[in-house]
Amino acid sequence: MSAANGMNDEFWMARALALAALGRYSTAPNPRVGCVIVRDGQVVGEGWHRQAGGPHAEVHALRQAGEAARGATAYVTLEPCSHHGRTPPCADALVAAGVAEVVAAMTDPNPLVAGHGLERLAAAGIATRAGVMEAEARALNAGFIQRMLTGRPFVRVKLALSLDGRTAMANGESQWITGPAARQSVQRLRAEAGVVITGADTVLADGARLTVRPSELGLSGDELELATLRTPQRLLVDGRGRVPLEAPFFQAGAARVAGMADEAPAYAAAGHDYLALPGTQGQVDLTALLTRLGGEQVNDVLVEAGPRLAGAFAQAGLVDEYHLFLAPKFLGSSARPLLDWPLQHLAQAPQLEIISATPVGADLHLIARPRRDT
Repeated sequence: MSAANGMNDEFWMARALALAALGRYSTAPNPRVGCVIVRDGQVVGEGWHRQAGGPHAEVHALRQAGEAARGATAYVTLEPCSHHGRTPPCADALVAAGVAEVVAAMTDPNPLVAGHGLERLAAAGIATRAGVMEAEARALNAGFIQRMLTGRPFVRVKLALSLDGRTAMANGESQWITGPAARQSVQRLRAEAGVVITGADTVLADGARLTVRPSELGLSGDELELATLRTPQRLLVDGRGRVPLEAPFFQAGAARVAGMADEAPAYAAAGHDYLALPGTQGQVDLTALLTRLGGEQVNDVLVEAGPRLAGAFAQAGLVDEYHLFLAPKFLGSSARPLLDWPLQHLAQAPQLEIISATPVGADLHLIARPRRDT
């Protein structure tokens, strides 16, 4: 129990996390953060971070609370910042407001903060605690945390498959394996990502554009506005330069290409960006690509690709989470496999942990993560 007059910490932190989640489409490259200020068992102020460059969650909550913040408890999903970025330190704002206690779900992995925010609050005589609903807070900002700790973004691989593990017919036909509800979920995954990555096979076979289409998000009002505040980068991995500039992918707007030759002038003339990266035998070094994106402050990557590129990410150990959309149908033994990943023995089979299984229309959305301990 804390200064929240009888209500438990998890109750208020859950509210702060729900507020933070409102920014899942719009806060990148900043983390998603929510704040609830409680005095005498009542919420006197709350807020969440809407967009990079705008006020942080604590500032919104303090503005709403006004003088009622003095002597109150502030619940925040991430340790208050202690450095000057685009906005002043939130730790200083909490001190100036006279709050009595700050409860954080987790410390900030950003080296510029990393405990200094809580230290500054404690030095001002404010009681501090951290670790309330930490697992939930980490899940909300998995990409930001991973980038801060490793320099690379969090990689999600989306795959649509049949019950017999096939992704397309032998002739490449794949539209549509899953139904409208599943495709709507994929649109939301795109909207949350900083970069959507695809490969030459997918672009050539499907005429894929990989755009976020507002009319297909299934959102309305403020949520739709937030989901369209920024546009994820679309990035094509094409080590052999197989996709022509006339392809629908390039015609859908400015895009990026990761390859191994110095072809920047040709792409720049067409309004696109070219990343020359190391690689061998036409295969781009995917670790180098992710390191490059991490250096550009990309938190979350969504890979929507065919068996070859998705398999390359998997074999390199670069997949953090699989989003599998399972359709209740069979495509047959001649259809294309899920991943191009030849394994010879059962002992080589990668182990996954199922995080969730959610019906989406007639299909099933499975979220699974590789078990790193195996």
